[in-house]
Amino acid sequence: MTTLAVTGHMDLADESVPAVRAALRGLLAGYGDLTGVSCIAAGADSLFAEEVTAVGGRLIVVIPSRDYRARKVRPAHAPVFDRLVDAAAEVVTLPYETARRDAYEAANAELLKRADRLVAVWDGSPPSGKGGTADTVELARAAGVPVDVVWPDGATRRA
Repeated sequence: MTTLAVTGHMDLADESVPAVRAALRGLLAGYGDLTGVSCIAAGADSLFAEEVTAVGGRLIVVIPSRDYRARKVRPAHAPVFDRLVDAAAEVVTLPYETARRDAYEAANAELLKRADRLVAVWDGSPPSGKGGTADTVELARAAGVPVDVVWPDGATRRA
């Protein structure tokens, strides 16, 4: 069984979602017995988790803090978030009371600890602070975790 973790942009442009979803589907099709690990944030994390479950993979959800659902999940994303939590084979809630930078960094460390490979839905932009997509890619590479970058032609982020 291969375990893939995901990191990626939350601010994918709406018109990019179908191409990103298709690229993820294509990548996941190469794995038979698959576990996906995701924080299921809006954007790339949830797209990855949806595609993992669509191909019959096992989903592990990592929630950065006890208050994450209440404080950080926007109403538009709540149904997807809740559906993915319900679909998960395992839900790991980290022991942080509040969703903030240290909780996100710990969540990324948990993803990498569990991963054989990291899938990065990433436009290649440099880090903008600890806990983001580029930072997680750097951490994975430093730890020797192989990284598969998914950024289909024409994909963009919201301005």
